[in-house]
Amino acid sequence: MKKAIFPGSFDPITKGHEALVLRGLELFDEIIIAIGTNSTKKYMYSLEQRMDFIKQTFANEPRIKVENYEGLTTEYCKKSEANFMLRGLRTSADFEFERAIGQINRDLQPDLETVFLITSAELSVISSSIIRDIIKNNGDASQFLPDSLIIK
Repeated sequence: MKKAIFPGSFDPITKGHEALVLRGLELFDEIIIAIGTNSTKKYMYSLEQRMDFIKQTFANEPRIKVENYEGLTTEYCKKSEANFMLRGLRTSADFEFERAIGQINRDLQPDLETVFLITSAELSVISSSIIRDIIKNNGDASQFLPDSLIIK
């Protein structure tokens, strides 16, 4: 079975994340959306809320699991018996950043492959930080969020 981890903070999950995961299902039998814990990061939504948002988004897809983890993502992949890490690329800056992480991850866990999917053009401008800013300022971010979500 081909299992992939899609790690991130998902604060909140966006249409870009959703599209990437759905495309990933064409490549993998199972995808674990793994919410990492970063003690230095201030989140807008609690871990429980973020997990609920993701579960709502993929409620009808049994091949998608939602979990959280602490520590190195490579160790979480190993523990989860996932040999693939799914990552999205919006810009060339994303590529450089993700390439460096992917190479280090490969050094840490040689049997872990990082698979990059290029974000579709219409979704490439969406980022969780922009969505948070819209929501914080009482704007309507619904067009950037999965259709199943209503976040205020």
